[in-house]
Amino acid sequence: MAEVPAIELKNITKVFGDIVANKDVCLTVNRGEILSILGENGSGKTTLMNMISGIYFPDYGQIFIDGKEVEIKSPKDALDYKIGMVHQHFKLVDIFTAAENTVLGLKDEGRYNLKKSTAKIKAIADLYGFDLNPNKKIYEMSVSEKQTVEIIKVLYRGADILILDEPTAVLTPQETQRLFSVLRRMKADGKSIIIITHKLNEVMEISDRVSVLRKGHYIGTVDTDKTTEAELTEMMVGKKITLNIDRSDPVNPTDRLIIKGLNCVDKEGIKVLDNVSFTAKSGEILGVAGIAGSGQRELLEAIAGLQVLESGEIVYNNPATGESEDLRNKTPVQIRDLGVRLSFVPEDRLGMGLVGNMDLTDNMMLRSYSKGHSLFVERGKPKELAEKIVDDLEVVTPSVQTPVRKLSGGNVQKVLVGREIAAAPTVFMAAYPVRGLDINSSYMIYNLLNQQKEDGVSVIFVGEDLDVLIALCDRIVVLSSGKVTGIVDARETTKEEVGLLMTKTFGKGGEE
Repeated sequence: MAEVPAIELKNITKVFGDIVANKDVCLTVNRGEILSILGENGSGKTTLMNMISGIYFPDYGQIFIDGKEVEIKSPKDALDYKIGMVHQHFKLVDIFTAAENTVLGLKDEGRYNLKKSTAKIKAIADLYGFDLNPNKKIYEMSVSEKQTVEIIKVLYRGADILILDEPTAVLTPQETQRLFSVLRRMKADGKSIIIITHKLNEVMEISDRVSVLRKGHYIGTVDTDKTTEAELTEMMVGKKITLNIDRSDPVNPTDRLIIKGLNCVDKEGIKVLDNVSFTAKSGEILGVAGIAGSGQRELLEAIAGLQVLESGEIVYNNPATGESEDLRNKTPVQIRDLGVRLSFVPEDRLGMGLVGNMDLTDNMMLRSYSKGHSLFVERGKPKELAEKIVDDLEVVTPSVQTPVRKLSGGNVQKVLVGREIAAAPTVFMAAYPVRGLDINSSYMIYNLLNQQKEDGVSVIFVGEDLDVLIALCDRIVVLSSGKVTGIVDARETTKEEVGLLMTKTFGKGGEE
């Protein structure tokens, strides 16, 4: 007798206005297996998982749990069917402990017995190999500890089917391997695990099967041990894609940006940059690696003139004049006009750099409107630029008159990065330019950065994927708690070496 799937979807369809997010999707998840869900941006992965977890309700189709048809109309319904989803952006109360967050929202007869709950949390952690102190406050935790709390929250509520959305996006290689060890123990205990991810190497390592979506349609499911990264990419995109980053050697690199002893304190008085020093050269890609919140943002904003520094020097060797300029004495507009461009892609892509209610043409004009010489705004050139970016970067949009807020996150990123590159910078700082992008769009951005490098631009690339940093960059600066813990040759280093530098800690006196 054939095994009954833990969860089975039949012809699931979801429509938002004119947009068909999912169309007749059919897939199964078995007990004791890890299933990866792959697809380009906008392929309907998250929408599909949101229907399983009760955030959306399907317009059409059936969901079966252990062979019985069910209706999941809310996250509470999902938990009643032992389904729990761990979102990429954590939903935790910072001032509460891990134990308090775990039991938050649960009904209990009489007063909560936190001691009893803590013992149950400890038992779950011990069973699967989690490293967690139930009494530790969330604000004191690392990213991986917070993720552990989120996973234990759904396990505490009895979840047997877990959905993880981009679980390794902000983890170091060591943390990723620890998470994978935990997932394998959960799988051995009969749990069903669904992972949404863009990292093909991790898909190949951790999953038993892979289901692929394309433009809302179900393409197929394959056994991981019988496929390749190239085959999966072709299923996702619909055509063969070369998954190689062609890293050329720097040609006549010269010092373009010299950073000396940068120190910066945030509003709470915490030192976010601590004596940071390095040199960025023309014709090279300098990577910046670090756990989230290690000072990457403050570093780039300091160079762009957006961050107030306590001390330090930022010397820019101007290729146009041959002179050295002190960027600390200049405004952000003056720095930008010198050719130092910042393309920062935050989690809220529309919160920095683009105006959501403006169309693509108007967003191009944001960088040039102050240079107008008449009362009337010149729209011809910005429109041409918008059309060129749409064509070159394959931005999916009805027209350049479409408001940016109506584009998908990935297409917003292409517009943001494309606009800055079109300004022909001499220093181009790209922070998280492929965050959340599908594999095809990501490689398009990598090729753009390589082209900038070959044109003699000094590229500073802040990324989350160490495999990409090592394959794309020439050198990598590693930050930990605002300090530079090492500068390594990307051609000779390993993920493990960079990961150790990312987690390097210092005492109060600055010693390791």
